[in-house]
Amino acid sequence: MTRRPISLCVITQNEADRIRDCLASAAPFCDDMVVVDGGSTDDTVAIAGEAGARVIARPFDGFRSQKAFAVAQAKNDWVLCLDADERVGAELREAIEKAFDKGFDAPGYRFYRRNDFFGRFMRHGNAGADKVLRLFDRRHGGWRGPREIHESVSVDGEVRMLPGFLDHYPYRSLSELMAKQERYAHMMATEEFAAGKRATLAQIVASPMWRFFRGYVLRAGFLDGWRGIVYALLRVEYVRRKYVKLWLLQHGQKA
Repeated sequence: MTRRPISLCVITQNEADRIRDCLASAAPFCDDMVVVDGGSTDDTVAIAGEAGARVIARPFDGFRSQKAFAVAQAKNDWVLCLDADERVGAELREAIEKAFDKGFDAPGYRFYRRNDFFGRFMRHGNAGADKVLRLFDRRHGGWRGPREIHESVSVDGEVRMLPGFLDHYPYRSLSELMAKQERYAHMMATEEFAAGKRATLAQIVASPMWRFFRGYVLRAGFLDGWRGIVYALLRVEYVRRKYVKLWLLQHGQKA
């Protein structure tokens, strides 16, 4: 398989059990791999180096900032950005290779990401496959905007769609899921408070209920069986925590 002048950019922190598969999924067609590590205490750095990546240490100061830094370290202008818990599927890999060989005709490309939830990819609800923009020409786009969490790429110009899936394995266990939700809820509340947003008691009550109804009923999360109801209930807890934390911050309390 021919490698192409595309740089893979990944940020890590304690991903020793996942980084090898992530890099291997893109290594056959990327001639440059950059891993920016936020201070791992496991074997992430050593494994990434053994897999052929250039590893750069940088204290973590936000997801967007860390990813933007990784893109800036790439040797090539065309970059593919992945998280350590993501893998490029075979069909998507072939689509990226074909798009490059024909000459990329857009500054950025989206594709579907399917999310694993305890042993199966979710097909419905808020956890169903989502579109992500991860392949782009850094001369015309990047990780922009003020948000450090739930960050996204934007490009100047048309964005096209590629077939295939990016496979996402976000949770190792329920305990990790709950800890991750707590971290994200805190980061979101802190960021929204700094931006001048405020919560109401009505939001604390209604927003989690709406999240459940939208995902489980309107987006047919119930079709994913027990995984659908479990996921919907967990997302309710995340939304509730975010608004409670924002409420506490605006009343001078610790979140």
